[in-house]
Amino acid sequence: MANTVDNIAIITQDAHQAADFEKAMTIRQAIRMYPKAIFFSMILSLSLIMEGYDTSLLGSFFGYPSFQKKFGEGPLKDGSYQLTASWQSGLQNGVQVGEILGLWVAGSLAERYGYKKTMLGSLIMMILVIFMMFFAQNLAMLMVGEILCGFPWGAFQTLTTTYAAEISPPALRPYLTTYNNMCWVMGQTISAGVLRGLLNRDDEWGWRIPYAIQWIWPIPIIIGVLFAPESPWWLVRNDRIEEAKQVLRSLVSASDTEYDVDRNVAMMIHTNAHEMAVSAGTSYKNCFTGVDLRRTEITCVVWVIQVTCGIWFGGNVIYFLQQAGFDPEQSFNFGLGHNAVGFFGTICAWWVMEHVGRRTLYLWGLAIMFIILVIIGFLGIPKSSDSIAYASGALLYVFTFTYDITVGPVCYCLVAELPSTRLRIKTVAMARNAYNIASIVANFLNNPILNPTAWNLRGKGGFIWCGFALASWVWAYYRLPEPKGLSAGQLDVLFERKVSARKFHKVEVDEFRSNNLKVELISEDLAKTTSEKQG
Repeated sequence: MANTVDNIAIITQDAHQAADFEKAMTIRQAIRMYPKAIFFSMILSLSLIMEGYDTSLLGSFFGYPSFQKKFGEGPLKDGSYQLTASWQSGLQNGVQVGEILGLWVAGSLAERYGYKKTMLGSLIMMILVIFMMFFAQNLAMLMVGEILCGFPWGAFQTLTTTYAAEISPPALRPYLTTYNNMCWVMGQTISAGVLRGLLNRDDEWGWRIPYAIQWIWPIPIIIGVLFAPESPWWLVRNDRIEEAKQVLRSLVSASDTEYDVDRNVAMMIHTNAHEMAVSAGTSYKNCFTGVDLRRTEITCVVWVIQVTCGIWFGGNVIYFLQQAGFDPEQSFNFGLGHNAVGFFGTICAWWVMEHVGRRTLYLWGLAIMFIILVIIGFLGIPKSSDSIAYASGALLYVFTFTYDITVGPVCYCLVAELPSTRLRIKTVAMARNAYNIASIVANFLNNPILNPTAWNLRGKGGFIWCGFALASWVWAYYRLPEPKGLSAGQLDVLFERKVSARKFHKVEVDEFRSNNLKVELISEDLAKTTSEKQG
């Protein structure tokens, strides 16, 4: 590493002091020191409200009368209209395909041009593409619009999470990264409220207005991005050291005299140099080589578990309850409460994560969701009745609360912490793509489970999804490490030493190699003294 950085001993010493300063920082101190970092991170994360809004909108539209009448087949025997299971899967998978492509492109663009330019381009594209969905005349046009919307959504997914991780200290990182999940839930809640308010409209505006509301978000976010600073980690990776220092000075409160910008940049330089020594490249290929292969696997599966835990089944409460016998008004009322429960769960996660580790939350969350899925499966065996429907609805509330206090928000924290800093953007992009691919499979699986024109399993679908939840728990037990309280440098060393996931917090590591540091400092002093004598 000394060959890649000048004055490595001094850099290491400053980095060590900066890391100690960050570890000792409390959440209250972090909020006081980094108000601007909090503000700009939260502004960029608002873009995820649009994704949460539209994905929830699309799933709810399958049970929405005016949308069903416009795009569905019918009338059926009961006088209703239904989209076929294949079109339901096709529309949802169109979004996932667009996001997969958007993530690949955004990962490369952000690494080359930075977060701000990539984010601005994505927001402008979002404004233009909404026109296609608003003016859709048939399912094919709607599907093209959903695919194109997936491109900027893919960018939002990776940029918001990695940006939050790179402009905030470790004390704030869990809150700002999990805030992304809250924005998702906020989007879903707004979607449910809008649809409930327009439920009695049976004309085309009943489904066009919800699409038009998406134009509200991009403009204020664009204004925020224009004033937001670039990621200091990205600037260091691109050897723009002085600019990184300027960004840190602008992010930290001027009243805090204990903070040392030079030391913090030294810590970034040291971590970057260490990772270059282990794996020099920053391409997608490097995510699958050496130490980074394990980090890529864990990051990808952590995000895939957001699907395999059963949320596709347990979170689709509106359509599920309609197939269980609820009328549209009842199911949408339940949907509003369901989203409120998810929002409350995410808020609770902020407090819980301060006291409980990420790994522990994943394991307990998966265990509880597995049990709920099994119970819902058994409730689906008898003939449908109001009491069974209400019992299933109550369990779905518990399922969603569990998801949004554990796997839902904790995932965003883990995928930001586990990759190396040099490969963070691309690793997160690949992890989200793994999630999107799993989502495509889930769409093909879950829609026939609930659709009355297909398998029509209703609650018995819990038996299918509980198997995936159990497999997720087994993987997490053996493969998911605990990054809570560990710096980026410490994680680098633990992965480099191939420490078992269950022993991450039991193994003491010195990312700065204190003994080597002393030798290097003494050597430099001797060399300086010798040079002075010769002079």
